[in-house]
Amino acid sequence: MVHVETGDAFDRLRGQVERVIVGQRKVIDQLLICLVCRGHAVLLGVPGLAKTLLISSLAESMALTFSRIQFTPDLMPSDITGTEVIDEDRATGKRNLRFVRGPVFANVILADEINRTPPKTQAALLEAMQEAHVTVGGEQHNLPNPFFVLATQNPIDQEGTYSLPEAQLDRFMFMIHVGYPDEEEEFEIVRRTTGGYKESVDKVLEQDDLQRIQDSVQEIPVAEHVMQYALRLVRSTRQPSQSQVDIRPDFARKYLTWGAGPRASQYLILAAKARTLLNGRSHVELDDIREVAYPVLRHRLITNFNAEADGVTSDDLINRLIQEVNEDGIVVPKIDAVIR
Repeated sequence: MVHVETGDAFDRLRGQVERVIVGQRKVIDQLLICLVCRGHAVLLGVPGLAKTLLISSLAESMALTFSRIQFTPDLMPSDITGTEVIDEDRATGKRNLRFVRGPVFANVILADEINRTPPKTQAALLEAMQEAHVTVGGEQHNLPNPFFVLATQNPIDQEGTYSLPEAQLDRFMFMIHVGYPDEEEEFEIVRRTTGGYKESVDKVLEQDDLQRIQDSVQEIPVAEHVMQYALRLVRSTRQPSQSQVDIRPDFARKYLTWGAGPRASQYLILAAKARTLLNGRSHVELDDIREVAYPVLRHRLITNFNAEADGVTSDDLINRLIQEVNEDGIVVPKIDAVIR
């Protein structure tokens, strides 16, 4: 019964966001999955696709606090976490240090163009994501719960950027692609934004209910063969140690420099459980694993020069993996399979 109720809650949230956002159903669902898994996401998309409006609307529908941080080359760690200032009591002349909280102290953080700021500032946000607190002047300050970070990256303009290292990207649960709207959706966007259309978002989920859903995710059962399938998808991308058998298919050997680590396996199962709740079901299916494989794996597969030369992306390789790893978690090469 709780699964049906949770599915209804997701429907209400999705409905509120879609009052102001046209299309982008898959992006909305992936953000909801990340949120209930207590994960974080990287959003990859060109400017002008309403990323800020999407995230602020999602936060508003749950009465969560929202903060947008524009990352720039001169942004300092204290601009994110906060800093200590000196307060002077005019009556006594006594001075005290007082901590002024930065914009990271919100439930939902939009880290806009995170690759625009130097690694030192990036690390300050990533540490907060990992530890759920910041430490200033030797004193620990806990971040609010829930805490969700969405970092955006512009895939076009890469001049003057500081790319996140692969080890830091691995801390993000999902990498979500935001594409252009189709013609009908763009027509509706233009109609709304140029005709004085104004729609508000109502709060349809309490914070306590959200935390209850987050706690219930791990209780969703997963059959052994489903877990084995998820593990084989991940391990088929990875170069084994000397004592292990190499189960990589030929295309993985050809196009991958580095595969996904154990965190990918954990996130595949966790995200599949959340998708089960999203759809009001009581157990994880193989299609749940296949659906979340793209946002979980795309930033964890490091392609090589051969892939670049042949125009093969990480999504192409994930698609091929799904074709060749059967329901028993065994790699079955397909002679006529194509990468693209």
